[in-house]
Amino acid sequence: MRKGDNVMNEETNSSDPAPQLNVLAQYIKDLSFENPHAPQSLAPQEKAPNISIQVNVNARQLNNNDFEVGLQIEGSAGEDATLLFHFELDYAGVFKLLNIPQPEIHPVIMIECPRLLFPFARQIIADAVRNGGFPPLLLEPIDFVGLYRQKSEASQAEPSLLS
Repeated sequence: MRKGDNVMNEETNSSDPAPQLNVLAQYIKDLSFENPHAPQSLAPQEKAPNISIQVNVNARQLNNNDFEVGLQIEGSAGEDATLLFHFELDYAGVFKLLNIPQPEIHPVIMIECPRLLFPFARQIIADAVRNGGFPPLLLEPIDFVGLYRQKSEASQAEPSLLS
């Protein structure tokens, strides 16, 4: 145990260790930016392009307490012949979870971990779009609780292969 952990437990007068979520590493697994119609795509546009964004969260357990959580964000501006740019980012982190009750582990991994990764992924995307010659694309914050609920409901609605 670390010295700080002892102080924390003494102050709270609790024999239960406090739940901990630690970020061990963050990294880009894959990054792609395409500007297929440059330099024509950099000219002023008559109307704002249609922007499409897709987000996915994946996780895998590395050992008893460590999990890799990946945030995949894919997006584009424009369509087909008027495509201005397209990007794909797979940004991940390794997280250590300690003293978290078993029923709360999955929500922590699928909600809190991506919430910690998102600001960094957002900046990478903004920089890539700006470096592609466009104004930076600043993604709106993502409701990871809503995304988690949506995926949970979808997985419960799918028919089981065993029935």
